[in-house]
Amino acid sequence: MIRCGIGYDVHRLAKGRRLILGGVEIGHSCGLEGHSDADVLSHAIADALLGAIAAGDIGQHFPNTDESIRGISSIEILRHVTALLAKNKAKAKNIDVTVIAEEPKIAPHIPAMRKTIADAISLGEFSISIKATTNERLGAIGRGEGIAAMAIATVEQE
Repeated sequence: MIRCGIGYDVHRLAKGRRLILGGVEIGHSCGLEGHSDADVLSHAIADALLGAIAAGDIGQHFPNTDESIRGISSIEILRHVTALLAKNKAKAKNIDVTVIAEEPKIAPHIPAMRKTIADAISLGEFSISIKATTNERLGAIGRGEGIAAMAIATVEQE
C-alpha cells in the first residue's frame, strides 16, 4: 500500500544559536530557537513520515518537556522515525520539501542536505527533493523572524 503524509514546521530565529537545516550547519547570524536543534526541514520530514503511517506527530514522540532530549539532533529524530516506520513494515520512497526563508540562501547547501537526510532515512538521494523560496517579505517569515518548511512523504507499507 502506498501512503502519503504532510509535515510542516516553523521556528523563530534567535541570536546565539547555530543554524541547522537538513542536518547541515549553515553560517548565519542567527539560528533557530527550539528544544532540539530546531531543524525545521528535518522536523517537517519527520512529521510527514509519521503522518504517512498514522503514528502521530513529532511532538508526541519527542516532547519539548523531555529534558533528556534537549538539544537532540534532528537527524537522530529522523533515524528514530525511520526505525518506527520499519517496525510498522513501512519504508520511505520519496520526500519533497520546501523551505521558506528570506535568508540565508539555501540552494548552495541542498546537495549536502540531501545526502545527510538520505543517510538518515535509508533512501537514495535521488528520491529526496529540497527546494527553497522566500515569503516575498510578507508576514513574520518575510520580515526574517523565522524559517518554515513543508514536506510530503510517500511511504510504502506492507
